[in-house]
Amino acid sequence: MRKNLGVQPALFPMPVVIVAAYDSEGNICAMNAAWAQICDMDKIALFIDDSHKTTKNIMETKAFTVSIADVSNMAAADFFGIATGNTMPDKFARSGCHAVKSEFVNAPVITEFPVTLECELAEVAQTETIHAIVGKIINVSAEESVVGDNNKILPEKVNALIFDQYRSGYFAVGDKVGQAWSAGLGLMKEEA
Repeated sequence: MRKNLGVQPALFPMPVVIVAAYDSEGNICAMNAAWAQICDMDKIALFIDDSHKTTKNIMETKAFTVSIADVSNMAAADFFGIATGNTMPDKFARSGCHAVKSEFVNAPVITEFPVTLECELAEVAQTETIHAIVGKIINVSAEESVVGDNNKILPEKVNALIFDQYRSGYFAVGDKVGQAWSAGLGLMKEEA
């Protein structure tokens, strides 16, 4: 039997990503954002509002990075969600993380996180009900240890965090349990 729960942001799993951008003076701000989604083969949408310091930086420099947070860096990832760059100018330094400038866009690549999407600002979509920053993915960089054949990322090696909106928890991505576009092929056959 099903139970009605009312209105909740009940989508699960949600990725834990760290969005980072320079301000006009080259200072780094980074934030934890679970509301992010690939929206085309070369685009990502971040559903973050314009009150964030990181959002303001993106608007100034027109570039940003999105890193996949992993279990080994959970404390820093969580800190990026707790602290605000609007009132803590040394937020990035306090995190203990390090960054290098992307070779492809004017944005920082946080070296502790295993996978980073390097993006140019493509569009800001703002309506009465949504605020989204859309980035054009210019490059993806990854630690060699999480890259497999044909330069494909191995999710089981990334040990990515996912966010549990139900209880505000973090979980780790687990084992592969099936093959997409194959697991359901048996249902394609017509019954005789």
